[in-house]
Amino acid sequence: MSLVLGPVLRHVDETTASVWVQTEHAATVSVLGCEARTFEVSGHHYALVPVTGLAPDSRIAYDVEIDGERVWPPATSPFPPSVIRTRGPESDRSNRIVFGSCRYPKVADPSIAAGLGIDALDAYAARMAKRAPEEYADVLLLLGDQVYADELTPRNRRRIAGRRDRHPDWPDEEIVGFDEYVELYRDSWTDPEIRWLMSTVPTAMIFDDHDVRDDWNTSASWRDEMRGTPWWRDRIRAGIASYWVYQHIGNLRPDELASNPDYRKILEHDGDTWPLLVELADRADAETDGAKGVRFSFRWDLGRSRFIMIDSRNGRILEGGEHLMLADAEFDWIEAQVAAPGPVEHLVIGTSIPWLLPHAIGELETVNEIASGRPGWRGRLAERIRQAADLEHWAAFRASFDRLTAMIDKAAAGGPVTVSVVSGDVHHSYAARADLPSGATARVHQLTCSPVHNTMSWMIKPGFRLGWSRTVGRLASRWAARVGAPPMPLSWNRLAGPLFGNMIATLDIDGASAAVVFEQPRTAATLTEKARVELTS
Repeated sequence: MSLVLGPVLRHVDETTASVWVQTEHAATVSVLGCEARTFEVSGHHYALVPVTGLAPDSRIAYDVEIDGERVWPPATSPFPPSVIRTRGPESDRSNRIVFGSCRYPKVADPSIAAGLGIDALDAYAARMAKRAPEEYADVLLLLGDQVYADELTPRNRRRIAGRRDRHPDWPDEEIVGFDEYVELYRDSWTDPEIRWLMSTVPTAMIFDDHDVRDDWNTSASWRDEMRGTPWWRDRIRAGIASYWVYQHIGNLRPDELASNPDYRKILEHDGDTWPLLVELADRADAETDGAKGVRFSFRWDLGRSRFIMIDSRNGRILEGGEHLMLADAEFDWIEAQVAAPGPVEHLVIGTSIPWLLPHAIGELETVNEIASGRPGWRGRLAERIRQAADLEHWAAFRASFDRLTAMIDKAAAGGPVTVSVVSGDVHHSYAARADLPSGATARVHQLTCSPVHNTMSWMIKPGFRLGWSRTVGRLASRWAARVGAPPMPLSWNRLAGPLFGNMIATLDIDGASAAVVFEQPRTAATLTEKARVELTS
């Protein structure tokens, strides 16, 4: 079969859809009579097919053809047909949004597989395949760590060890080159249940650190350390280029793709586009004011719900004494998207790392941020603690935390029923309700779901349970005040969790009502509800 990977259904609106594929060779890819030529990256071939002319509020099964040959669905498939469901007046006020992060691929080694447990997304897909199409999810949000470039499966270790073209300076235990990233995505997305799910449910994605490397952009010291290695330049170029190809371009709306100069250059280029992607990756990695960089944040309109994904990893400003989660120009853009005209009953903000952590941990991250900026051994020690303990969430970028809080507060006062911040990363799941300074009537929540499929450190459970302790939280607040941290601009209360183990969450929106459900896989095709929170009560 000439179809290597996909199809992956990406952005869908009232009359259009985008379908992503990877093919064995240069070809013309067709979906529902719409065509796209592939583009080449280092000998690999990709297409994002713009499907147009669809009817609003329709559900249509589709095939994929490569050079006129039908390649999807397979001749014998246990799954229902892949479908595209467009939005429209009838679906304007309902959304079933499935989300989670940190999904390690399946492994053959029984001992490793036992430690990883059952893949929650795989189980969700298997269950969904048995249900009526009316019950399918409307959107899948993958909130980071879609692939693990620094934590390899035994298969991947053997694979890179057998490559004769590998540079001698490249590390033996990590992915570096683009070809190696290609295999990571192939391992993650060829699972049959996942492949069918992603062919049927519109999927939005953002990267987090492991898509590139653990602690990516934690601090200026971390960046300096990486730049001092002989392989980092190759790694960051391959990581960003592969993210752009496999994840980013499908996030963009048709009008954004049409006006995107990088995408136009790729499509118009004759031959291998790797040099163009190297230049793009260098721009994305360089710290700028946002004017010349590459914006990975994006927005989807889902009827009367609005979804905005924030790039909280690549866009950090860390040098020159600054310490920001995002450049001002990109934050300006996000604020403009939040405030854009249109009826919005439910605002959903995605960020790979949580906005609101357990109280004590959030305060400690701010304390660490202050300490790591001090000269001498105290600053160096704080920096080591920052990296070792992963103290690099929004609260560790306090100016950005305060700006995000102010943006959410303003949005909550502007008319929506709910504002939900969905996140992953922290290898446990929870729901927390925020009380904002304005006293807005909109219900505001932090909803965190992680991991989808991964192991947990033994320190996770006691550490996060302790972090939610009110007594410990008060002690941490006093410590933060003593070292000069401003008081937190809001308060929040835990409603569910902490929940441990592989998990998938669903944000269920029905008119003016919304609820979140956390489910844990019981078998390869069943899940058990662990918590349900009504967000509008």
